[in-house]
Amino acid sequence: MDKNRLEAFSDGVIAIIITIMVLELKVPHGENISALAPLLPVFLGYVLSFIYVGIYWNNHHHMLKTCRKVTGPMLWANLHLLFWLSLFPFTTGWMGENHFAAAPSALYGVVLLMASIAYWMLQQLIIASQGPDSLLKKAIGSDWKGKLSPVIYATAIALAFWSQWAAQSLYVIAALIWLVPDRRIEHALGSEEN
Repeated sequence: MDKNRLEAFSDGVIAIIITIMVLELKVPHGENISALAPLLPVFLGYVLSFIYVGIYWNNHHHMLKTCRKVTGPMLWANLHLLFWLSLFPFTTGWMGENHFAAAPSALYGVVLLMASIAYWMLQQLIIASQGPDSLLKKAIGSDWKGKLSPVIYATAIALAFWSQWAAQSLYVIAALIWLVPDRRIEHALGSEEN
């Protein structure tokens, strides 16, 4: 199967996820800048989730560039990833509306954890379909970011019941780790073309 349909469908779902998240931002009642203060937690949650969705979209795009064909299991793994990403608007809204309370912050972490596992599963299926000389396998190398992120999320989930701000800090740290541009796949694709 051609990967273009998978990419187009995934891009559409991710665009809808971002749209739903921004629609959760309600217009404040009042004309003063102080009317924005109660919305700050919701806005901060939106910014963090927007960054995460952007990271997933960017990495998903690069990962699929290494893919020659799409298999049935890869389609299901991609849907699994999109399922967890589709929960971002709900958990983001719940967390922001409740000012980063323990249970919403922990559930947010569960969704982050499950999305990272789903991404890893899709990645492994692509590597398996490409065989022992997988371009993706060469590109990701030891995949320290992919291994560290679930540990950070699991730690943050547990911390959310002790200190919500510590949990939120870990979510931000994990996002910052992924924000640093990762050119491994681009370099691998460039070396394959030469």
